[in-house]
Amino acid sequence: MAWNEPGGRRDKDPWGGRGNGSGPPDLDEAFRKLQAKIKGLFGDRGPVSGGGGGSGGGGGGSPALWIVALVALVAFVVFESIYVIEAAERAVVMRFGAYVTTLMPGLNFRWPPPIEWVEKINIDQIRSVGQKGAMYTQDENIVDVELNVQYRVKSVEDFAFKVVGPDPTLEQVMESSVRGVIGENKLDFIMTEGRSQVAADIRQAIQDLVDQYQAGLEVTSVNMQPAKPPEEVRSAFDDAIKAREDEQRYINEAKAYVSEVLPKAEGQAARLRADAEGYKSQVIAQSEGQTSRFTQVLAEYEKAPGVTRERLYLETVESVLSNSPKVLLDVEGGNNLIYLPLDKLFGHAPGSPETVAVPPRSGAEAEPLASDQAPAPRADGRSRERTR
Repeated sequence: MAWNEPGGRRDKDPWGGRGNGSGPPDLDEAFRKLQAKIKGLFGDRGPVSGGGGGSGGGGGGSPALWIVALVALVAFVVFESIYVIEAAERAVVMRFGAYVTTLMPGLNFRWPPPIEWVEKINIDQIRSVGQKGAMYTQDENIVDVELNVQYRVKSVEDFAFKVVGPDPTLEQVMESSVRGVIGENKLDFIMTEGRSQVAADIRQAIQDLVDQYQAGLEVTSVNMQPAKPPEEVRSAFDDAIKAREDEQRYINEAKAYVSEVLPKAEGQAARLRADAEGYKSQVIAQSEGQTSRFTQVLAEYEKAPGVTRERLYLETVESVLSNSPKVLLDVEGGNNLIYLPLDKLFGHAPGSPETVAVPPRSGAEAEPLASDQAPAPRADGRSRERTR
């Protein structure tokens, strides 16, 4: 039965020796009892009632105990209030849960919790998150893409307060950006020469969304592994890649051949042009010389036609006979030919001219050889009329 029910035991009243009246409890008495219990914990028993002039267990608590407690409290406050921020860190200070300021590296002071809270954030640490999965391309193919995104904290205020869970947010942003960029490109471009371009586009797309969400992050790099086709069609893609490599190899060989042959052809063409120019100059010079010589001869011919004609004849005969080792002269009125061994006449051993017999002209008997006859008189070769 409860103490406050009718018939209950009144001695269980928590407020102690309260009378049977219905008045409110004596709060002063209750506070004094609580104070006495607290003092008892620290060794202060208080005055003993009804003791006359006798003294109790001591007039007050131990001073040393109070000093130790005070020193411990001060040490705790100092330990919780002084802290160091490293060079790569920034500290966000919150007072009663509200943002106050951002502290730079160095020794700083704060009020102990729960008055102020400090969150240290490393802004130089490079963090990473990965993404892997099968995605659709622009030409409706499936490709397996695996990449790794590296990022760091750019704004500590945005990182701490603007987004709840920046790392999970970045993972969702990365998945959305990767699927969007892969869906805008064809499979061949993603698997071959466009891999670096696709990685750059993914990085830019992630950064744009992160800035839009004000997550306080900066994407430093996107490392994209070589994209792979599905296992069912991988052999066909390998053949296509090999054919593309062969094509590029043939192109490189053709360019190398062109680089080797073209300079030679250009050099040969330049040499032929130079030879043609030289021949042209030579022919023109010869023609001009012959023209000048003919003009001079014409002037002399107009002055003395006979003499000039005779001189030209002699010069012509001289130029012709100088290249002939043998000369045959037909003598008028006879069947004998005079043989002039010019090579011997102008050589080291001069010899007399030889006579060569010829058959008769009109069926007559052959005459004796020239060796049995006297030599025929020589014709004077200084005039064309005499030789005729």
